[in-house]
Amino acid sequence: MTTKVSTITSAIALALLSSSVFAAEFNYKFQSSDPSGDKNFQVQKEWTERVELMSGGRIDIDLLPVASVVKHTETLDAIRMGVLDGHITATGYFSGKDPAFGLIGNMVGAWSDTSQLLQYINYGGGYELMTELYAPYGVKYLGGSTTGVEAFVSKVPLDGVDDLKGLKLRAPEGLVQQIFAAAGAAPVNLPGSEVFTGLSKGVIDAADYTVFSTNHKAGMNDIAPHPVQPGFHSLPTIDISMSQKKWDKLPADLQEIMTVSVRDFAQDITTQLSIADQMAVKEAQANPDITIHDWSADERKKFRNIAMGEWEKYAQRSPNAQKVYESITTYLKDSGLL
Repeated sequence: MTTKVSTITSAIALALLSSSVFAAEFNYKFQSSDPSGDKNFQVQKEWTERVELMSGGRIDIDLLPVASVVKHTETLDAIRMGVLDGHITATGYFSGKDPAFGLIGNMVGAWSDTSQLLQYINYGGGYELMTELYAPYGVKYLGGSTTGVEAFVSKVPLDGVDDLKGLKLRAPEGLVQQIFAAAGAAPVNLPGSEVFTGLSKGVIDAADYTVFSTNHKAGMNDIAPHPVQPGFHSLPTIDISMSQKKWDKLPADLQEIMTVSVRDFAQDITTQLSIADQMAVKEAQANPDITIHDWSADERKKFRNIAMGEWEKYAQRSPNAQKVYESITTYLKDSGLL
């Protein structure tokens, strides 16, 4: 009996010792701007698992879906106040705080490929600029990514700029709506969660929503069978950021792991979504009821020229927005992309 009790006591002591040895030194609560069922969120969860493994279990990130703690537009303040430790979000959601976030978050028409945006972020000044923009909020910018050039959902055929005239389309407020309005469309304010219903009920005829594979999986192409792919307009910036105070407490080796892991995440999510898009396009092409439209180079250029005029106007809304405008346009010119 004594031997049995000693064995149990030893097992409990060993379990307690093990848990103390393997407990994470740094536990963080991050919120995503994506719902748990989305491919984006799944790839983000994989990132948190890699960080835990790469850090030898010293970092544990609990990633929560959109709106778990605060609205998607409120995570910046939530980090500053200590309600959250970090976020993975679309940068443009904070355009209400400073138009600069709207401009760097989605400079519509600027980028035609994910590699162009990632090069700007990592090697063209984007990282430094975002670090400066987030500093007043007590938030450390770890790095940026994107999803992919977004497809365009439409119930009617769209083969160029002229087809946008009078089109009732859902687009996010701010620069995106401003550019589509300049192209002759009639933008409608509608949350992303209501896009499907809006299309099915005729409230809108088209939508700036997200990448082709996500649209297709959600059944968008079934009710709006004239998607434009590859998209001609939108390549949103995603960022992974955390509390500056929490960042400062991390030792140098873990800071480096976090920084490098975000660059890896950017390649991972853009690659995974590109593969998913390719598969979804093949599936859509096999459906006789869906017609994929691919704008010509001339039509894409027309739209971009309209967008460029709106960038300049939007940049006048704040000193920081002007900084973003000058930074990105300089990079585009120096890279031969403008």
